[in-house]
Amino acid sequence: MSEKNSLDTKRHTGAHILATAIYDMFPEAQFGVGPTTENGFYYDVLLPRTLIPEDLAILEEKMKAIIKANLLVERAEMNIDEAIEHFREAGQMLKVELLQDLKTHGTTNFTEIYGDEEVNSNEKEVATVSVYKIRNFVDLCRGPHIDSTGQIDSQAFILDSISASYFRGDQNRESMQRVYGILFNSKKELKEFLHNREEAKKRDHRVLGKSLGLFTFSELVGAGLPLYTPAGTTLKNNIAGLLRQISKKYGSQEVSIPHIAKKELYEISGHAQKFSEELFIVKGHYKQEFALKPANCPHHTQLFASEPRSYRDLPIRYIESTMQYRDEKPGQIGGLTRTRGFTVDDGHTFLAVNQIKKEVSLLIKTIADFYTSFGLWDNKWVSLSVRDYSDLSKYTGIPEDWDKAEQMLEEIAKESGLEAKRCEGEAALYGPKLDFMFYDALGNERQLATIQLDFATPKRFELEYIDEEGNAQTPVMIHRAILGSYERFLAIIIEHFAGRFPYWLAPIQVNVLAVNDSTEVLDYIENIRQTLDTVVISKPLKYNELRYNIDTTPESLGKKIRNSELQKIPVIIIVGPKDIEAKQISIRTQAGESKVDLSELQGFLENFE
Repeated sequence: MSEKNSLDTKRHTGAHILATAIYDMFPEAQFGVGPTTENGFYYDVLLPRTLIPEDLAILEEKMKAIIKANLLVERAEMNIDEAIEHFREAGQMLKVELLQDLKTHGTTNFTEIYGDEEVNSNEKEVATVSVYKIRNFVDLCRGPHIDSTGQIDSQAFILDSISASYFRGDQNRESMQRVYGILFNSKKELKEFLHNREEAKKRDHRVLGKSLGLFTFSELVGAGLPLYTPAGTTLKNNIAGLLRQISKKYGSQEVSIPHIAKKELYEISGHAQKFSEELFIVKGHYKQEFALKPANCPHHTQLFASEPRSYRDLPIRYIESTMQYRDEKPGQIGGLTRTRGFTVDDGHTFLAVNQIKKEVSLLIKTIADFYTSFGLWDNKWVSLSVRDYSDLSKYTGIPEDWDKAEQMLEEIAKESGLEAKRCEGEAALYGPKLDFMFYDALGNERQLATIQLDFATPKRFELEYIDEEGNAQTPVMIHRAILGSYERFLAIIIEHFAGRFPYWLAPIQVNVLAVNDSTEVLDYIENIRQTLDTVVISKPLKYNELRYNIDTTPESLGKKIRNSELQKIPVIIIVGPKDIEAKQISIRTQAGESKVDLSELQGFLENFE
């Protein structure tokens, strides 16, 4: 599809149609900007009164009428001074301000003009601008737009919401009203989006995390610092256990490092500069300055440097699940997806250049094993993230090393059948990488695993090993994250599974419900308990002892079952007089109800999936 007929272009025109409808309803309106969004568009406006939800329905009908009229979207060019005068006469002083900045600074970007860096006057000279007209409404716009309003399906959009905003994002400026719209190519696509959005609300990890009792936050502890309950900790530990088990299968060794270090460590690595505004500085009583660690790789370099290394030692694979800290802005913190303190799955391999291909292949297998356990491996795409060749100055290291590394990753991706897409400008500061993008149950793309080659950091720390000929060589470093931040990963899988975790992972796997509290029922439950204590699940996490709960409270059976289902417990065992008589167990799962002999219960639970 051409740019002129793309969905983004339709959404851009949708913003102009909205502005035309607002102008028809409020001729005195002042218009700010109206860009596209991920799923539609918005327009910021100054109005004589506050909009109410009922206004959206009125504006929607006006927009549909404009679309059905199939009006031309007419483009014209104006001399910039002519355009300033046109919008001044129209009373659109916000547009006049944008045009004056465009004339003076060559941009309307507020941060570029008024941010920390000074912009030279007339650095980008602009002589003419384009405007677009729908009916009697003329708007300043770079375009492009569709040819006529009828190219939009009038049933494929809605006006979604109203919020407050500030002109140009400056809280010291005019308070405006922002009207959001959602627009797709067809009514079917819109309906699917709205359905998925409602489903996403039900799956919100913040809501499910609370209802399932997985984690909490405390104002006294501080924003962005999650506290895990026993259930949440069990979930987190099981994930860590699986990752540790798989990583060790491929030769990794666990290490442990402190949570603080001298600031100098991060100055050498470059993290002090990269995270200058997010670094937590800790000062003791003895004039020594430390920092809470924003990354783990500098520490791991010092483990490598702690003793002489030979080519026979390589590769050396360090892994660790440990906390990191970054002083995030308060407005950016939310749920588990953006926190100030977070646990990372981190790994660093030190190796020779000729070992890179084999090592990356092993890491790809590690990632495949891990995500297969969550049913995600077959629903992904992989980015071969390389340099932005138009500006090589922003990368550290030697160009020859980069060339070699990019070629190696491309060859490995092909040999591994990853069908990686080459993405220029997505490389890390110190090397190219393979980024694994997974799709969740609602089709959302989630970047999770990454394998990053690094030729620069070992040189910064002057790391060495002795090669076969007795010469000192600098090792290559591979940064690997299989799941990344546990917090973000937990948020993703809570929403992916809607809180109904796989049997092996669930905090409580089995709930035993007593129909009554008679002696015979309680005695039979004790027999069941002895069986449950012998159950050990071995797939995918080995030595996974069964986690169960026994409910003998006087609540009704219906309420006990309902509570179990609300807690999304995979297996519910119901014990009553009839079960005792038959020496059986009544079991409820997502698949339905069944009966199992008491003698077969252990095998059933150990093989259940």
